[in-house]
Amino acid sequence: MQLQISSLASGILGIVATAFVIAKLSMRKELDAIPTVGSSTWLGSWWAGLKFLINGTDIVQEGYDKHKAAAFKVANKYSWLVIVSGRQYLEEIRRSSEDHLSFMAATNDALKLEYTMGHDIHYKPYHIQIIRSQLTRSLGVLYPDIRDEVVTAFEEILDLEGNGDQEFISAEWKSVVALGTIEKVVCRTSNRTFVGLPLCRNPDWIDLNVRFTVDAVKEGIIMGLFPTFMVPFVAPLISSLARSTRRGVKLLRPTVEERQKHLERHGSAWADKPNDVLSWLMDEAEGSERSITSLTQRVLAVNFVAIHSFTQALYNLAANPQYMQPLREEVESIIATEGCFLKESQRMEGLPPVLTMARQAMKDFSFSDGTVIPKGTIVAVASRATHFDNDNYEHADMFDPFRFANVRSEDGEGVKHQFSSTNPEYLPFGHGQHACPGRFFAAIELKTMLAHIDGATRPQSLRIGTANAANSTAKVMFRKRAQSIFLVSGVYMYASSIL
Repeated sequence: MQLQISSLASGILGIVATAFVIAKLSMRKELDAIPTVGSSTWLGSWWAGLKFLINGTDIVQEGYDKHKAAAFKVANKYSWLVIVSGRQYLEEIRRSSEDHLSFMAATNDALKLEYTMGHDIHYKPYHIQIIRSQLTRSLGVLYPDIRDEVVTAFEEILDLEGNGDQEFISAEWKSVVALGTIEKVVCRTSNRTFVGLPLCRNPDWIDLNVRFTVDAVKEGIIMGLFPTFMVPFVAPLISSLARSTRRGVKLLRPTVEERQKHLERHGSAWADKPNDVLSWLMDEAEGSERSITSLTQRVLAVNFVAIHSFTQALYNLAANPQYMQPLREEVESIIATEGCFLKESQRMEGLPPVLTMARQAMKDFSFSDGTVIPKGTIVAVASRATHFDNDNYEHADMFDPFRFANVRSEDGEGVKHQFSSTNPEYLPFGHGQHACPGRFFAAIELKTMLAHIDGATRPQSLRIGTANAANSTAKVMFRKRAQSIFLVSGVYMYASSIL
């Protein structure tokens, strides 16, 4: 048995090595004209690819420092990755069509969406338009539910002592792991808008969606270690999509069936129809997309995007408690405010962390300066290096929570510097037509959550390759604070790393 496993492993390694050599030797001559960071020889690029897999952040920064506002390439497993920066390149990527530079193809290449989230999630992404249109238009109506769920989730998940009758309660601090706690709060709050009560508070539903977001990323990364032609064969052995879908169907079925009965009897405008993402999905779905299985995968996919955003901002607040009161004042008019604290957190530790606006060339694509991106090549923008460039931001390596508020007051362009706005120097949400469609929802949700916490030291983020993750073992300590005119309840918090 051990011999069989050893033989299988050796065979797979042999196939992977052969695919790597073939890929490197077949490099298009157009790529020769683009400067390389690391080695460009076939054997040297293999070693450079391994280093990029482990330490991509520093390699991208090195390339940015040497080739700012230009293009360079790095070895990335079985292909070359072209990285650009500067307004001209960003604008040309932003204006390009899916037929030339494809966002969906690049996303599928990175996360293997058709295997980690489902075939139709990649090829028929109608849920994106629903998030971009119906959800964004409905935020004013939905905000009371969002705020109610934030308050209720913190109270129930933290289960703190004290009743808030005094300015400061002397109840004992409660220590919890930050990432796991915040994931539950974000998931509950998001699902109040996605599927409504009571499912949004079901512990099994919350656990499923949190696990799904983590598993999809890990599985996509593992599949990416194999050559493209091998992915369809190894995906069934790696992906947990089928298992997650079955679990989700069991939980979502009663809600979907109840709503389907009303749709059949009364049409799409029946009385007391829930105003949430699931209802909008059911209204837009056609044919097989109306099945519970398909609807479940859509909701899982929407949750995937929603759950990754908050913990880094919490850690920044923990390290800067002096900004708590201004943040609470901001929440008083939350739908109209600019979210300067969150915007600065996103600049320094946002998602995606190192590269953004990734596109795959569907045909040879030429930038205006003559740089050619051969068909099949991925091109991306160096976002983190842009955010930490002193030419773009004064003292760019320092956390300044009022950076954007100060700029807004100086230039008088309030909308330009709101949390959800994008520009060529601010790229956490991407830029252009493929900028994150749920960023307006995220702005309201995250500002409401931040208004419930105070704190002390910031744990270090974890970095591997071009990935950046919030510290998963750092602990926070909470206790109740006094009620205020703006908040039903809240907590004090300080953070400490146990690494």
